Amino acid sequence: MERKMMNLRKAYGDALVELGKANPNIVALEADLGKSTMSCFFKEAFPDRYFEMGIAEQDMASVAAGLALAGKISFYSTFAVFASGRAYDQIRCSIAIPGANVRICGSSCGLSDYGDGKTHQSVEDANILCAMPGMTVLNPVDAIETAKMMKALAGFQGPAYIRVNRNDLPVFTPEQGDYQIGKIYPVAWDNDASAAAQNDVAIFATGVMVSKAALAAEKLKAKGVGVQVLNVSTLKPLIKEEALRYAAGKKAIITAEESVRTGGMGSAIASLLMGEINAPFRQVAINDQFGTSARSYEELLDKYGLGADDVYNAACSALQI
Repeated sequence: MERKMMNLRKAYGDALVELGKANPNIVALEADLGKSTMSCFFKEAFPDRYFEMGIAEQDMASVAAGLALAGKISFYSTFAVFASGRAYDQIRCSIAIPGANVRICGSSCGLSDYGDGKTHQSVEDANILCAMPGMTVLNPVDAIETAKMMKALAGFQGPAYIRVNRNDLPVFTPEQGDYQIGKIYPVAWDNDASAAAQNDVAIFATGVMVSKAALAAEKLKAKGVGVQVLNVSTLKPLIKEEALRYAAGKKAIITAEESVRTGGMGSAIASLLMGEINAPFRQVAINDQFGTSARSYEELLDKYGLGADDVYNAACSALQI
């Protein structure tokens, strides 16, 4: 099935403007990257509620926390690698510990900033912030889900991190319905068969890896394998009952993420299923290494074992076919 391609960064910027229209307490902060993160849309619409902090992510996190503790809802954005690493102590002490209503946008996440190399590619940002107590971590599959997440975050209490891909990605999220933090979303197919035909393997995927899992699922279905692809767009909290609902009765479990495997989504899901599900388990993730520069995003995904064939091979290995 050919899917529409849309840009997640633009969806973030547009959604931020819509939230600003609905709530005068929403403010936005930026670290000299507004034209890349698309927070510049908010600047054009609400210049009096937009704070350009320059290349000073630690200061931006602290100011966002102060504004939140004064009653504002702070959205601040920068590249994911800087959002998670450079301002870690400020996020921990000024945002997470007091439970401030700050929403951090980690833009150009994962390997999606393919041309700028390992210093700008965040293969560990989600893992770092999932480990932080009290932090909610979201990883949208597409532009529509990004916009729905932003709406959900407007009324959410506490700190949250949203991980936004730099590139256009295929759309899997239906237009209708609201986003629920913590819910795992099955990927719909035009030719969905019965539930019984999906009982061989569950592929828990997040972000760009949902599209790779969908391609792998088509190959598996052509071999007569029943596949259920699951969009895990809430990386934290991961709800045990949600994971068990889709893992139960499967012959194999696969996880696929654009992050290093240590402390990632795969490890988290494995911990939830341990002792509950007796099925072979395989992780598709980045090994213990940083990124590198490349000519395209797809080239990097393939290099680091994140292609559709890698998901397919993991499933075949688990099923021994």
